[in-house]
Parts: sequence; structure tokens; C-alpha cells
Amino acid sequence: MSAVEKVVESTETGSKVEEDYKRFIGRKIFFITFLLFLIVLLLGIGVTLGPIKYSILEVYTTILHRFFPNHFDVPALATTIIWNIRLPRILFGIVAGVGLAIAGCVLQGILRNPLASPYTLGIAHGAGFGASIAIIFGAGFAGGQYLIIGNAFIFSLIPAFFIFGLALYKRATPETMILAGIAMMYLFSAAITLVQYFAAPEAVKAVVFWMVGDLGRAAWSKLSPMSIVLACCIPIVILKAWDLNVMSAGDESAKSLGVNVERIRIFVLMLASLLISAIVCFTGAIGFIGLVAPHIARMVIGGDNRFLIPASGLVGAVMLVVADIAAMQIMAPVILPVGVLTAFMGVPLFIYLIIRRKREFW
Repeated sequence: MSAVEKVVESTETGSKVEEDYKRFIGRKIFFITFLLFLIVLLLGIGVTLGPIKYSILEVYTTILHRFFPNHFDVPALATTIIWNIRLPRILFGIVAGVGLAIAGCVLQGILRNPLASPYTLGIAHGAGFGASIAIIFGAGFAGGQYLIIGNAFIFSLIPAFFIFGLALYKRATPETMILAGIAMMYLFSAAITLVQYFAAPEAVKAVVFWMVGDLGRAAWSKLSPMSIVLACCIPIVILKAWDLNVMSAGDESAKSLGVNVERIRIFVLMLASLLISAIVCFTGAIGFIGLVAPHIARMVIGGDNRFLIPASGLVGAVMLVVADIAAMQIMAPVILPVGVLTAFMGVPLFIYLIIRRKREFW
């Protein structure tokens, strides 16, 4: 083969690789765009459900009326029901699903463990113990309507700070951090059981309901702080996507490329813990979203965190909203706790992902 033919072949090969790369990027962008469209559709469907029926068109018209009152005319009752009662619940599910899934995604990335989630790090159980103290004994760091929320938030940070300490002062490995999280999970689980042992039956019922997780406490006043935390944390996490990509090859490889692995791991762990705490204190311990959603997104678009992080959040939002819609319809007019439905959805999905997996996680 002549030198000219070799150059032509090399050029053709490079062009093919470039075309394949662009096609793969296009698939990722299409997947994220499709999820955004699906969330908007599910928002409309979710708001239509209830004793008083509205069409999807009426729902979107009522929402637009709020921002453009001179261009859309809707009844006052529709504004009250849709805007003040139903819409906050659906948006609560979207925000909580995005936050939990993104937190699970980055935890799995920095710890290089497919089982990393708000549960396995003990953060959800820490929040549950704080809520149990507030519900059963009426004691906490805040008063009034913020008693349970304040306690759940403060106690959810205890496992996180314990893991921070190990990582900061003992140079803990990812495996050690996961084991420390599991230890915190069992510790707070035992503490919750002990507190329930001395509680009245009604208080125990309230604690169990809180631990399952629910969106029934949704309100605009509670949606705002959750949204602010998400708006602050998620852009920073996405900016660290390149570092997370490099860390997926191993600590030694990342260090050889100039990444301060320990600092990035602690910093991202702090952001993920803050994200989880800000959500769990309002919704309760909703399980499986932070565990399963990143795996689904990873199977579809691969492990590039530039796309994986937002895609995981959108998958989590879809899963949680679908679960909440199902929770409202299965035994209507009784509304089941959404955490029960996410568990029923999460277990078979997770088993399916395990069976279909043809390669190692990383």
C-alpha cells in the first residue's frame, strides 16, 4: 500500500470515528430532550387527577394564566385547585426526583460503587431519626411547623459529617466510606426502633409513614427552599463532571492527570449530602430513586457525566412523578405513600438492570 493510500485510509477512518461520535452525542441530547418533554406531559397529566376533573389543556391554560393574566381567562376555582393544591405536589415530585437521582449519580461516581445512594450512606436514616425525635417527643432544633423538618435536616447531616471526617483526617478509601455509611444506616435504624419502642401507637404510625416517604406535605413554601438548594448545587456538580469522568478510571489515573482526588471527593460528597438532606427533610425517606435512576440513564447514554448527571436527574423526576400518579390512582380516593410505589417500581427495575448488564459497572 502506497503512502498516499495510507493517508486516504487514515482520513476516512478519522472521519468515520468523528461521525460516530457526533451520532452518539446526538443520541444523548435526544434522550435528555425526550425526558424534558415527558416531564412536561406528566406534569399536565398529574394535575388533572382528583375529584374535580380538568383536561390537560385547562391545566396548561391555568398555569399560563398565572403569568399572563390578560391573555388567558380561567375560573377562580380552577386557579385555586390547580395552582394552590395540585401543582405544588407534582413540582415537589419533580424537584425531589431530580435532586435524589443526581445525588445518587455523583455518589456512585465519586465512590465508584453501584450501590451508593442516600440510603447506603445513612443520610436518609439520620433524617428519619431526627423526625422520630420530633414526632414522638416533640423536641427539636426548631419550633412550630418546622419542628420535624428542622430535626430531619440537622440529623441527616450527622452521617455526612462522620464520613467527611473519615475522608478528611483518615484518608479513607471509597470502600471505607461506603462501609462507614452502612454503619451509620444501621446505627440510626436501631435508634429509630428504640425510640418507637417507647412511643404511643399513633406516634409510631406517624414515624413509619414519614420513613416511607410521601409528597402529601407539598406546598409552595416548602418547594422554594428545595428549589434554591438544587439551583445552587446542581450547576456546581455539573462543572465537576470532567473530574468525575477522570476519577472513573481510578484514583491513580486521575492523580496522574492532575486531579486532586481527595479534595474533589470530599467536595462533591458535601454537595450531594446537602442536596439529599434538603429533600429528605421535606419528603421523608423516598427510596430507590437515587439508586435506580442513574443506572437507567447510564445504560441508555453511557457514563459521560456531562450528560449522565442531568439525564439521571430527569429519569429520577419521571420515576417519582409516575409513582406518585400511580399512588393516587391505585386505591383512589385513598392516596398511598409514594415511597411504597418507588420500592415496588425500583426492585424489579434494579433486578432487570442486573440481569441485562453485559459488562462491569465502570
